[in-house]
Amino acid sequence: MAFRRRFVKPSPRHRPNSAKFGIAVPEWDYLVFAHTEFRASIFKPMANVFGILTAIVFALAAFVAYKNKSAYETEISATAALRDKLAKSQARLKAAKETTADVVEKRTREAKEEIVKLAEETEAEKKTTESLKSAIATMTTKLNASKVELEDLRNKAANIDALKGKASKLREASTQVEEITQTIAAAEAKLANLTAQSSQAERQLTALRGKVEAASSGQSLPTLKTRIRSIYPTWGFVTLAAGQSGGVVANSTLDVVRGGETVARLLVTAVERNSASASIIPDSVAPDVTLRAGDRVVASRKVAKPAGN
Repeated sequence: MAFRRRFVKPSPRHRPNSAKFGIAVPEWDYLVFAHTEFRASIFKPMANVFGILTAIVFALAAFVAYKNKSAYETEISATAALRDKLAKSQARLKAAKETTADVVEKRTREAKEEIVKLAEETEAEKKTTESLKSAIATMTTKLNASKVELEDLRNKAANIDALKGKASKLREASTQVEEITQTIAAAEAKLANLTAQSSQAERQLTALRGKVEAASSGQSLPTLKTRIRSIYPTWGFVTLAAGQSGGVVANSTLDVVRGGETVARLLVTAVERNSASASIIPDSVAPDVTLRAGDRVVASRKVAKPAGN
């Protein structure tokens, strides 16, 4: 800190009359020097104090900057690990979706082909049955006519040989009718079997359509019943003992049920054929509840949207 000397040498008329009062007056330059030295001796300790305070402030700033740098590097490492985990989960989810789409398409195509084949066979059997029924009707008409003729012959009893010949024809006609009846019974049994197969194929197609609709709507199948296989509380997710074959659908929500009540909810993040993994939805775990391996897991109920939405 610099100080400027701003002393003005007084004019002779302003100087005290020392001779008048008998006082020795020192020289003016000496007084100026003494005053300057006195002020410097006062402000020099203050400059030292300010320097020490500045050094302390710089040291504190350097310490805080070092701590902030360490924390920043730690956060960067943790963020990179989480991003890597997220990328792997997304890759598994994409592969599971592609596999599910391929399986659904293949099963749907096979079911449609089977239904078309069964329909063709059923139609052919129906035509055969109608043909046999027509033949039976014709033979029945002939049989009735033969019966009438035989009755006339019996009544007349004019010619025994002719009567025997008619009776032989009647027996042959009866045998043919019985064979046709057996053929019709076999055709009807086969038709009933084909109808049962067609009904079964339609039920399978309906179930497959239900699975497709559930997968497209992002909901696991209502028939899903599985349990928690393992729990990773540090990472906030669990693994399940069922997968695609059990009706688990990626990105769907599941309920953890204990004692008939829902104690937590899960979000499916990755699905394989016989296993799946799901994240524990924050704030969904009931108070005083700790999830355990073996807890029962079911599909969440689909909440109906309000009318007008």
